Amino acid sequence: MAEAASDLRFDLVVATVDRTEDLDALLGSLDAQTHRAFRLVVVDQNDDDRVKRMLAAHPALEMLRLWSPRGLSHARNVALPSLDGELVAFPDDDCVYAPDLLERVAARFADDPELDGLCGRPLGPDGRATGRWPSTAQTVTPETVFHTAISHAIFLRRGVVERTGAFDERLGLGAGTPFGSGEEIDYLVRALRGGARLEYDPSIVITHPAKQPGADELIALGRREGAALGYVLAANRYPPQTTLRLLLRPLLASIAFGALLDVTRARFQLATLAGRLRGLSAGRGRR
Repeated sequence: MAEAASDLRFDLVVATVDRTEDLDALLGSLDAQTHRAFRLVVVDQNDDDRVKRMLAAHPALEMLRLWSPRGLSHARNVALPSLDGELVAFPDDDCVYAPDLLERVAARFADDPELDGLCGRPLGPDGRATGRWPSTAQTVTPETVFHTAISHAIFLRRGVVERTGAFDERLGLGAGTPFGSGEEIDYLVRALRGGARLEYDPSIVITHPAKQPGADELIALGRREGAALGYVLAANRYPPQTTLRLLLRPLLASIAFGALLDVTRARFQLATLAGRLRGLSAGRGRR
């Protein structure tokens, strides 16, 4: 017998550091959820009591507060042994949920008992897309996961999390490595290769701020995210044709932007290419 959507319980794992107003906005959006079967698992990475004080201001929320040194993947791994909900999500500490979000996600899982994971898309506070996201629903595969998944818009059955295991702590913000992102992509690739069925649904929307980096920040971002992608490709043994395609893309883009005399974006693409090459070399070590 299929489980009722109202009975599906979420664990929402939030790793937080250095945020106050943004975290309070997330907590306020959780206070407003129409689906009430959830627990907030906060992994506090601060050296003060700001999070404790903020959580106290939202007494209606069921919460578990843990502590971890800095590092996003490490913080999430600290939370994994405490999970007991049927569904697991990893909202960023600066995102916001629409009031009916958890209700809609729970309904989707209840309607499809074979569904292992659901991926939504981010929108900025102005309602605009933050990046390029498909406009149509589709099955997530190792080839499409790069543009159909982002960590704060992923919902997984706990069984998938238990089978997939820990996040790779060399990936993600605060890891102390050159690979400052990509931890959720690596995680989902491993879940997919373990037999999980994941779907992307663009109607599942999470509000997340869109940042506009300056030229130097943009180039550093390209180098960091490029390195993370290269690491994921190598660590998960992607076929050579996929790797080649993802190396050619920034190379050709840098040439195109150079021809348009757009120096900043040409440099960004070259930094992305250099990062991917560096990540490919490092990722082979995880095999």
